[in-house]
Amino acid sequence: MSKISEKQVAEKLLQIQAVKLRPSEPFTWASGWKSPIYCDNRKILSYPYIRDYVKSELCNVVFETFPDAAVLAGVATGGIPLGALVADQLKLPFIYVRAKAKEHGMGNLIEGVLQPGQPVVVVEDLISTGKSSLEAVNAIRAAGGEVIGMVSIFNYGFEVAVKAFEAAQVQFYSLSNYGALIEVAVEKGIVSQSDLATLEAWRSAPDKWNIQPAV
Repeated sequence: MSKISEKQVAEKLLQIQAVKLRPSEPFTWASGWKSPIYCDNRKILSYPYIRDYVKSELCNVVFETFPDAAVLAGVATGGIPLGALVADQLKLPFIYVRAKAKEHGMGNLIEGVLQPGQPVVVVEDLISTGKSSLEAVNAIRAAGGEVIGMVSIFNYGFEVAVKAFEAAQVQFYSLSNYGALIEVAVEKGIVSQSDLATLEAWRSAPDKWNIQPAV
């Protein structure tokens, strides 16, 4: 993705408040981490024009970067609806990976039809540490699929995620990222220049972040 495109996507996420920034009043993630940012890309679904824009951008990445893709796979839950939209646009089969295996019926972890050896591109809404994304990758590989890459709407750019994807040998592309978002947020006056130090400190070590803004 070009820097211009990354910033355009970031601007749209901020516009609909799919991403919120509160350096002085942090959010608490499910992991217990304190964070100056909260991302809920599911809001995209409620804005038809932005939804269409994001869908088109994801389609472009899949079409141009992974032309051999035979199946798209959404990661529960955020990657399912947009993944299905992208698969429909590209006329590709779609499957999705549950967070855990179904507790009744067939006990499926993967829903849909996946043939052994099929090249699969995984669709995520958000990449943070990469843990849940790579769990989905492992499930697809265990079922015989060949994961050739992953696309996401946004990623935080954590070093732990970069290393995890490298170790798993998974190539990934995101429409936008934390750096582009912060640039746009400063340009729009959503955060101040004085917030930049604490925002960068969080990204560098989110598990150890001091919630007090830098002076």
